[in-house]
Amino acid sequence: APGDRLGILGPNGAGKSTLIRLLAGEQPLLRGSREPAHQLRIGYFAQHQLEQLDPRASPVVHLQRLDEKAKELELRKYLGGFGFSGDMALSPVAPFSGGEKARLVLAMLVYQRPNLLLLDEPTNHLDLDMRHALTMALQDYAGALVVIAHDRHLLRSTTDRLLLVADGRARAFDGDLDDYSRWLAERRTAGAPAAAGNGDERSGNRKEQRQRAAERRKQLQPLRKEVKRLEADVERLSTRVQDVEAALADPTLYEDGGESRLQELLDEQTRLRRDMERREADWMDAMERLEQAESEEDPA
Repeated sequence: APGDRLGILGPNGAGKSTLIRLLAGEQPLLRGSREPAHQLRIGYFAQHQLEQLDPRASPVVHLQRLDEKAKELELRKYLGGFGFSGDMALSPVAPFSGGEKARLVLAMLVYQRPNLLLLDEPTNHLDLDMRHALTMALQDYAGALVVIAHDRHLLRSTTDRLLLVADGRARAFDGDLDDYSRWLAERRTAGAPAAAGNGDERSGNRKEQRQRAAERRKQLQPLRKEVKRLEADVERLSTRVQDVEAALADPTLYEDGGESRLQELLDEQTRLRRDMERREADWMDAMERLEQAESEEDPA
């Protein structure tokens, strides 16, 4: 509905991107129906669209192809808000980095004024400043939003409902992102049930199975350690953020003579929040990589 802001969660390979493609009309349905609303204008972003840019055309030319009546000066001013200023707005996109191409695709989507934005990992390749700029832009966006992202700060700041895609289903997730992190960890710990009565067991080749399992555990150990380390970092930073915010709530800090300490705390709050955003994104990515690796342990 207009104004809906939905974040999609789920393990790697569960079907999140497939769901987005179905909503966008980019992939045919196997069954069921898709009924777009009247006057629906979709803006769809996915990483594969970076490769669909014309390598010989400039950012300005890409926008001119969308709006032939637009003046170049207006387009250059608009592109400046996405980091394409000066000669860069007129240069071919071929040598652009992944982050620069992602910014251009996002700029093209926003320019078309969609009333539904479908975003699949929009912050991949973006630096921290551009992630912040995108978050602010999405907060001001008046249309409906559906987003997949490892960027927890983006999800927290731009969505108010969560949908969990897992085990062939999509359902409302009754919790927040911290609850989802715990859900992922519990799912990882529980693991998939072993298939009963497989060929190796029937042939009595259990020793070989145990050896393979031990070797697999050894291979995954570095990733498990990375998950635990990042989780500890997030907890440490979260505790420090709470301490700083508690200090900022002290009324005496705002009395005469407290200006220096106030500025120190504000600076530390900004730094800690940025560090926490990075660590949370790394943590979520590591957990999903671990889950993906464990799911590949027994392809049968």
